[in-house]
Amino acid sequence: MDIGFIGLGNMGFPMARRLIEAGHKLVVFDTRKDVVEKLVARGARAATSPKDVADQVETVMASLPSLQASLEVAAGANGVVEGKRAKRFVDLSTVGSAMAARIHGLLAERNIVQIDCPVSGGVGGAEKGTLAVMVSGPKAEFELLKPALDVIGKVFFIGEKPGAAQTMKLANNFLSATAIVATSEAVVMGVKAGLDPAVMIDVINAGSGMNTASRDKFPRSVLPRTFDFGFATGLMVKDVRLALEEMKQLGLSMEVADAVGRLWETVISAEGAESDFTAAIKPIEKKAGVVVGGKGGLAGK
Repeated sequence: MDIGFIGLGNMGFPMARRLIEAGHKLVVFDTRKDVVEKLVARGARAATSPKDVADQVETVMASLPSLQASLEVAAGANGVVEGKRAKRFVDLSTVGSAMAARIHGLLAERNIVQIDCPVSGGVGGAEKGTLAVMVSGPKAEFELLKPALDVIGKVFFIGEKPGAAQTMKLANNFLSATAIVATSEAVVMGVKAGLDPAVMIDVINAGSGMNTASRDKFPRSVLPRTFDFGFATGLMVKDVRLALEEMKQLGLSMEVADAVGRLWETVISAEGAESDFTAAIKPIEKKAGVVVGGKGGLAGK
């Protein structure tokens, strides 16, 4: 396929690279010239704006960091909505169902189909093509896109309702957000009592407490204290806020979600939006007076 790709960040770049390697012809745009040039060197064509991308191809994909970025790229001035050729806009970003529905309506005025397509699996999944790819939109459009989406991960059709895939993504990321802070609290408890955190993680991963944080994040980024898993705290907080907002819109009372939301607000306040989300353990450690991991294995007060 001829595909446009807008947004070449930590997730977008490896997804675009995989599409090129699979034989798709890409037209790419990002505000940073260096990442565009890297894909041009691999065979992509550079565009000057989202509109320029949409002038050249029928299928435009985007991987963007915020709701406002998705809205502006899709329907803003010089956006995809003004393109001459675009027929479908595939949003790989996490924007929530309300924003997805809004973009859907704006693009429909120009006969451009909005395809919700958020992904999960982190930078590692994007690099290896093992992401969970959640899709909502017209079934015929899904069938058309599936061969390309198969390149970036395992594809799931969620439904035809605009925003349905966004709801699925928020449910998934709420669980991911819960896993990292809950595991942090559990391990901090053990370290405060004198347990070795590395042994704790081994036991948890061999038992019923195993989760994505204990399996992946702690061994790679928390215990070594590198905090470099590749997903920003600001993005995780955005997703948690969106999940809470959607829960409230559905009339739900979610006690665990509310507690998780409060914890993540503490994390972003203490560590900043640009920190890696595995740094969520730091304010929990600080309150307990312990440090988990590092060269000494564990440290007390």
